Amino acid sequence: MNTIVQSRPRVLEPGLYPADPRIQRMPVRAQGLTCVELGAGDLLDIVSPEGLQPCELVALDGSGRNCLGALGLREDRSAQAIPNLLRGTSASSKALNTQLKNRGTGPGNIVAAQVFGRESPPGHTAHLSAEQAILCIIAAPGSAMRVDEQNPPTDLVLFVHRKTPGDSDEITVLPDPLGDPIEDFQVDRRTARAYEVKAGEFIQIIDIQGRECSDFQCFNSKALSQGIERHLDPTTTRTVMGMTYPGPGLFSKFYDMDMQQLVEVIQDTCGRHDSFGLACCAKYYEEMGYPGHVNCSDNFNKALAPYSIAPRRGWVAMNLFFNTGFDDNNLMYFDEPWSRPGDYVLLRALTDMVCVSSACPCDIDGANGWNPTDIHVRTYSPASIFKSAVAYRMTTDSAPELSRETGFHARTSQHTRNFIDYNGYWLANSYTRYGAVAEYWACREGVVAIDLSPLRKFEVTGPDAELLMNTCVTRNIHRLASGQVVYTAMCYETGTMIDDGTVFRLGQDNFRWIGGADSSGLWLRKVARERGLRAWVRRSTDQLHNLQIQGPESRALLSGIIWTRPDQPTVEELGWFRFSIARIGHEDGIPIIVSRTGYTGELGFEVFCHPDDGVAVWDAIWRAGEAHHLVPLGLEALDMLRIEAGLIFAGYEFSDQTDPFEAGIPFTVPLKTKDDDFIGRQALIRRKANPQRVLVGLELAGQESAANGDCVHIGRQQTGTITSGVRSPILKKNIALCRMDIAYSAPGTEVEVGKLDGHQKRLPATVVPFPFYDPEKSRVRS
Repeated sequence: MNTIVQSRPRVLEPGLYPADPRIQRMPVRAQGLTCVELGAGDLLDIVSPEGLQPCELVALDGSGRNCLGALGLREDRSAQAIPNLLRGTSASSKALNTQLKNRGTGPGNIVAAQVFGRESPPGHTAHLSAEQAILCIIAAPGSAMRVDEQNPPTDLVLFVHRKTPGDSDEITVLPDPLGDPIEDFQVDRRTARAYEVKAGEFIQIIDIQGRECSDFQCFNSKALSQGIERHLDPTTTRTVMGMTYPGPGLFSKFYDMDMQQLVEVIQDTCGRHDSFGLACCAKYYEEMGYPGHVNCSDNFNKALAPYSIAPRRGWVAMNLFFNTGFDDNNLMYFDEPWSRPGDYVLLRALTDMVCVSSACPCDIDGANGWNPTDIHVRTYSPASIFKSAVAYRMTTDSAPELSRETGFHARTSQHTRNFIDYNGYWLANSYTRYGAVAEYWACREGVVAIDLSPLRKFEVTGPDAELLMNTCVTRNIHRLASGQVVYTAMCYETGTMIDDGTVFRLGQDNFRWIGGADSSGLWLRKVARERGLRAWVRRSTDQLHNLQIQGPESRALLSGIIWTRPDQPTVEELGWFRFSIARIGHEDGIPIIVSRTGYTGELGFEVFCHPDDGVAVWDAIWRAGEAHHLVPLGLEALDMLRIEAGLIFAGYEFSDQTDPFEAGIPFTVPLKTKDDDFIGRQALIRRKANPQRVLVGLELAGQESAANGDCVHIGRQQTGTITSGVRSPILKKNIALCRMDIAYSAPGTEVEVGKLDGHQKRLPATVVPFPFYDPEKSRVRS
C-alpha cells in the first residue's frame, strides 16, 4: 500500500537564515566592496537583482597570491574597480586593507576578474565553485549618475553554499566593530554579565543570530558609591518623553527616578523593542509549569552581586529585541522578535554607569524564536563619532540601511537640529529661526526651499519601458511627450493603491518613476519579469536628491541662476508638469533637472541633482534667494500646505485598502480616454460604478483640530474617518480631509468629529468641497 503524504505549508521567515544552515546571504552595496572566506568545495552565487550592474572579483590564497583560477576565472586588466576602491578611505576599505596586509599583499598587487558586465539582465546569477580555501573580494562598481543619465550603480547579493554543514547554532553574523572597542565580549546564552562604562562611552549590544532578547539595565555609579540605587525607570522615562508604554521601538533617552539622563539611543538596526517591561523572572516560569527555570532576573542578581546591588525577584529592564504590543482591549501580547542576525542597538552613556546585559534563556515560547542564543557587547571611546540612525529595509529580507543624510544636509543642519527620520533619511521638521507658521507664510507669500530627497526614484529603460509603465499606472503614458511629467496612481489588480507618484519621460524608451515607497519600484520590476518585458527597473534614489523651490517668487529666483540649452525650455518657458535638463549658472555648471512640480499648491519647481553636488546647488539657490527672502521649510509646515491644497499622503489618504476614487484623485483614472488595459482597470470600472466611500473636505467649528484616525459621526452612526487635519493659517479655521460614506458626502452635510471614545466629545463639522485653498489651482498654474 502506498502512503500519500500531504505536504504542509511552512511558516515563512524573511530575513533570517534559511532552514539549511550551510547557506549564507550578504549584500554588496553599489559602489562598494564585500569580503567573504570560501573553503574548498564551497559554492558562491552572485546575483544582480536589478540588472545592468557589473561585478568584479578578486581571489587570494592564504599567502596573498592571486588565485582567480580557483574559481574558474581569469584576469581582466580592465577590471580596476577593486584596487581603486581599496585606495579609498571608507571603513570597509580600511578593514579589507588590513586583511590584505595580514596576507602580505596590498591593492597594488592584486588582479581582478569581471564576473559579468553591464549587459546583465535582472536576476542574473553567476555560479562559482571554489577549488581551494580562498579570500574573495567582490565589488559592485559604478560611477555617479548624472541627472540626465539612467545608469545608476545598484546592489549585488551573495549566496554562499558551504560544503561543510556545521551546526546552525554555530552560525554567527557578528558585524565588524564600529570603531576600536574598549571592551569586546560575549554574553553566553542563558546568562547575564555586568560591566562598567564612563560618561560619553558608547555601548553596542548585538543580536548575533537574530531573534534573541537581551535585557539591559544600568545604574548611576556616583549614586551607587553613596549607597543609592538609581537605575533606568519606566514611569519617569515615559513621562518625560511623553510616550506610551511600551512602544514598538526605543525612546531616544532613558532616565532614572530622579529625572537624570542615563543613556541615549544613537543607532538601532532592529526598530522594534519593548522599551520597558520586567526581565523574565522565576514567577513566570513557575506559573507556566517550569519551576527552577533559569531566568534573566536571577541572572541579573548574580551579575550585580559584586556591586552590592540588592537582588530582586523581577528586574525592570530595557527589553531589547523583544516584540510586544497591545490589542484593542489593552491586553499585552508578544510574538517572535523582529531582530535579524547582526542587528544591534548603540547607546551612549550620559554618566558613569554600571551596566548589565542578558542573553535571555526563555525556550518555552517564541520570545527568543524558541531557541536562546548569544548576545555580544562592545564599548567604544567617547572620541568615537557615530551618527544617529535607525534602520530601514527596502523589503523584509533586505539588508538594513541606516538613516542617511541627504545631499543638502550639510546646509539644512546649519539652520536646525530638529530632524526626523523619513523613509531612511534625516529631514528637517522645522527650522530654528523661523518655525512652522513662519515657514508656511513664506511659501504662501514669498519663496521657500524644501528638501524632499527621500522620494523614491527608479530608472525604467528598455524597448518595452513604455509598455511596462502604461501597464502599471493608471494614466495614459502613450500620450506623454519627452520633457513631460504626469501625476498618476499605481494599483493592484483589486484597484487598490500601491503608490502615487510622477512619471518623467526622458526619451522614447526612457522613463523615471518618482514615488513615495520602494514597493512601487519592486512592483514595476515584478511585472516586467512576470510578463517577459525587456525593461529594466533600477533604483536611483541615492543618485538623485531634490529640492522643492516653492512660492510666488520661485520662478523669479530660479530664472536668474539656471542655464538651459536651446532645445530645452527656460525656467520662464517651463509649463506646468514639464521639466528641463539644465545647469546651474552656465553651460559648464552643475548638471540638474528642473521640473515645474511640487507639493504645496503654489507656483513652484523641483531641482534634482546628484547628492555630491547638493551643497553647491543649495548655495547657488540660497545666494540667489537672498534678494527674494528665501526661507527653508520643514515637514511640519509642508503638512499644513498640502492639506490646504488637498494633496494626499500615503498612510493617511490612501493605502492598499483604498482605490484612487476613495483617495480623492479620480482624475488619475481616465477610463474613457485610456483604451489600453492596465493593472486594476476592471476592478476600477466596478468600483467607480458602485462607490462606497469618497474623500471629502470638512470645516470644523471651534479651535480644536481633527487628527488622523478620528471617527466622524451622524448621531450614533460612524459615517467616516479623518485622514488629515490642520488649523489653516490663511483660512483661519480648522479643516480636515475625511474618507466619508458616499451617502453623507454632499457639501453642506453636518457631521461630528469624535474625540475621546468618539461619543463623549464631539466637534461639529460641515462637509465642504476641497481643495480648501485655491480650488481652481490658478496659483500653481500661473
